[in-house]
Amino acid sequence: MPDDPNPDADDWRAQRARAVAHHGAELDRRRAAEADRARAMIAEFAAAAREAGLAPEPLRARSYGGRSYRTSLKGWYLDQARTIAVSTDGEYYSLLVPASATAWLTGADVSPQPPRLIIGEGARDGESIPLATLLQRLLGR
Repeated sequence: MPDDPNPDADDWRAQRARAVAHHGAELDRRRAAEADRARAMIAEFAAAAREAGLAPEPLRARSYGGRSYRTSLKGWYLDQARTIAVSTDGEYYSLLVPASATAWLTGADVSPQPPRLIIGEGARDGESIPLATLLQRLLGR
């Protein structure tokens, strides 16, 4: 009796696992390249905003329920809902945080995120907008 009743199935599984790993690595590479291009755009924006005298403001985080929390950041909001922003040091932030009594007392701690070239891409509401458009709107004010 052979050890493996269907050696072709093992070959197929191994080939499929390699293909999945390759696609995952390629997606990671594309996202990293996209984030690098977006970071460069944000750095250019931050320099242009300072040069144009566009004053940064203290950034506040919001809970999903609408409560507002202080942060240690200064920068510019990219959207009217004030949920995404760029800091003065050129980092990209999503300012939506879970509700927290500690954050209400001491302020919310938010971490920079890899920026995307299309903000809202893949979101359920279907609203997406190029990062370049948002940055240009801010400079146009």
